[in-house]
Amino acid sequence: MKTLSRIKTVLLLVSICSLGSGCSQKANQAEKNEQLVRTYFGEVWNKGRVGYLDKLLSNNYINHTPSVPNPRKGPEGLKPIVLAIRKGFPDLHYEIMDVIATNDRVVARVVMTGTNTDSLFGSPPTGKKIRVNQINIEKIENGRISEHWRVTEELELNRQLGLLK
Repeated sequence: MKTLSRIKTVLLLVSICSLGSGCSQKANQAEKNEQLVRTYFGEVWNKGRVGYLDKLLSNNYINHTPSVPNPRKGPEGLKPIVLAIRKGFPDLHYEIMDVIATNDRVVARVVMTGTNTDSLFGSPPTGKKIRVNQINIEKIENGRISEHWRVTEELELNRQLGLLK
């Protein structure tokens, strides 16, 4: 009876340890995914280093909410968008306010700030400063961002640019 009880205890401990290891691996992957997204905002959007996109995005990256119609897949589709937005807002900055990371997704609530001193997708500069919220969802596969969804306070953005009263 004592032996059976010990065997049960050992099996229970082995089960708990293997569960803990799986949880630890998932937490570790979530941390890596969060760092990937922090690098994406820090290097690409805040500093304009579009070359980083080749390392951060998958070749089949899909932007589900692009600023232009039908961009190419992969890093080459996002590079001109980043460059255009940074041209319109040379002091563009994203501050990450909240992050929720899992083993295959990262949700980032960010505040986008900048001054519109140059043309933006054909619109003339307004000289106005902006501060708007965004929610970004990034799907991560094999250590790279493979899909992107974004919701921006578009109405507030247009108000701050003086395009709406």
